[in-house]
Amino acid sequence: MIKTSKTKSVVLLGLLSAVVMVFSFTPIGSIPIGPLVISLNVIPVAIAAVALGPVGGAVIGGVFGLFSFLQCFGIGIPSAMGAALLEINPFLCFVQRFFPRLIDGLLVGFIFRLIARPKNVYITSGIAGLLTAFFNTAFFMYTLVFLFGKTEYMQEKINGQSIIGFIVAFVGVNAVTEMIAATIVTAAVSFALYKAKLIQIPSDNELKS
Repeated sequence: MIKTSKTKSVVLLGLLSAVVMVFSFTPIGSIPIGPLVISLNVIPVAIAAVALGPVGGAVIGGVFGLFSFLQCFGIGIPSAMGAALLEINPFLCFVQRFFPRLIDGLLVGFIFRLIARPKNVYITSGIAGLLTAFFNTAFFMYTLVFLFGKTEYMQEKINGQSIIGFIVAFVGVNAVTEMIAATIVTAAVSFALYKAKLIQIPSDNELKS
């Protein structure tokens, strides 16, 4: 039974890693809606956090962060900002691209384990999706400003605005749209995985024992 469970976890990790790679390296992971572009990369991280806990969330978050860093080199979907940050400081660029995503998956995995029960899997999975998208944006922007805020490149971007004003202007409605998409998709997929018995949620009685 334990071996079967571990095999399912490894398979799911492989599948979610492949999804992140496809989303990172092809236009499939970016959905244009009018002037906005919704990134789907956070959704596999959220599903991993729900289905596999903090460790699984951290692993897929790390995969997302690694592919995000590779985009700075023009691999897959190029990132103009990533390329600029890479030129300024490659190590700090890696930190800024990698660790926010890893910590995001880890943290949401812990939160889901705290709030999830068999009777509310759909709702708590949706919350996990919402938090994954929110934390991804928050951690990404925080490290961007903290590590590169004083550089000439970022000063031109900030252009005299307050830090909060810059972040709101930079992510804007796009971040809200991503959170809505992550909430809906994560809830639906995670609930399907739960019904397929690929997600195990401890009951209140099990927690008390």
